[in-house]
Amino acid sequence: MTSIQEISRDNISILAHLATQLWTDTHFDEMSEHFEEVLLAEHPTAFLLLQDQKPIGFIELSVRQDYVEGAEDMPVAYIEGIYVDNVFRKKGLAIQLIHKAEQWARSQGYTQLCSDSELANSGSIIFHQKAGFEEVGRIVCFVKNLN
Repeated sequence: MTSIQEISRDNISILAHLATQLWTDTHFDEMSEHFEEVLLAEHPTAFLLLQDQKPIGFIELSVRQDYVEGAEDMPVAYIEGIYVDNVFRKKGLAIQLIHKAEQWARSQGYTQLCSDSELANSGSIIFHQKAGFEEVGRIVCFVKNLN
């Protein structure tokens, strides 16, 4: 049986562990601190996905006040990250997290849910399209070090 829990003190360490699976260049302590901040913040939130009480995924949401490509209204609800363990993928579970995000966004009064994906992450792009997101642009970012 699948269930979804909102972030709480009881599941911060689980969320932090799962987040290190998505963002592999992060560390557990860093993500624990991050989710502590999410828990204390006014609008951002996260939801933990459980299958038979086993944590298998999460979605992290924020509210973006700054410009978001393609957004018609500001601020907007924004998916900062979504992850489902490889073993449980392609079973419609990530869509359940998207539906939960949509429900949360509506309850907060937002009219759009936005997200992004790296250009090379074709799996994420396909997932977003299947979840009903419309692609609104592609960008390449640059940095020049001024030494």
